[in-house]
Amino acid sequence: MNLDAVLDRLIDAALAEDMGDGDRTTMWTVPPERQARALVMAKGAAVLAGVEAARRTFQRLDARVRFEGGRRDGDRVAPGDAILGVVGSAHAILTGERTALNFLAHLSGIALLTWRFVDAVAGTGARVTDTRKTTPGWRLLEKAAVRAGGGENHRSGLYDMVLVKENHIAAAGGIAVAMERVRAANRERLAVEVEVRTLAELGEAMRFEPDRILLDHWDLDGLREAVKRIRALRGRRPELEASGNVTLDAVRSIAETGVDLISVGALTHSAPAADFSLLVNG
Repeated sequence: MNLDAVLDRLIDAALAEDMGDGDRTTMWTVPPERQARALVMAKGAAVLAGVEAARRTFQRLDARVRFEGGRRDGDRVAPGDAILGVVGSAHAILTGERTALNFLAHLSGIALLTWRFVDAVAGTGARVTDTRKTTPGWRLLEKAAVRAGGGENHRSGLYDMVLVKENHIAAAGGIAVAMERVRAANRERLAVEVEVRTLAELGEAMRFEPDRILLDHWDLDGLREAVKRIRALRGRRPELEASGNVTLDAVRSIAETGVDLISVGALTHSAPAADFSLLVNG
């Protein structure tokens, strides 16, 4: 999937939802030829993401709109910081305001929450990654926001990585059966991850040399023991991924067990929106 195409489609859908057959307030109060200058400001601390989405929103309404300011995705901003200057058609600025700010607020909220998790595990060697718990249709944008916050992306979808979870194992008839079938079918040489629930299953999974092993809802002692067993292996070692209702309060302790990755669904499904405003100068 192409991020530009996804972004344009989402912007068009969002504008159509908001405008319907016309922005009555703007059409009735502002002459169509009126030009204006506006400034997007941060009302709270944030890590920026969605700056390009905000820009494109205004330009979908009038391609002649131009921008001032060099803020980019990944920049940290404080309350009162200027994010983006918008110059051009007053109609385009006023009609596009809420849609542009919605993109910026949602995606910057994801970036900020990601940064907080990444900062919480700094120095441990663990990396923070997202999941597929994304808003339908928004996945590429939300995963880009995770990257802007310093996190990593897990698989993009069901097509670019094999993740054999407990339900696949149950339906297939066991870890060995499922992994043998993956081994036979994986002509694309996709990365393979398998979920295990116990140390015994960990030993069984290790026989198939997966690229990654998922430890979902394991306690800290269990994670430490799994790390110990993986580190005792000679040669190629799989990465260990911890997951399961990971909170900011708990993530440091999880990282200190020695796992390689910590996947956090909350990055995309529960991030509070960042707060921005747009003010027209005339």
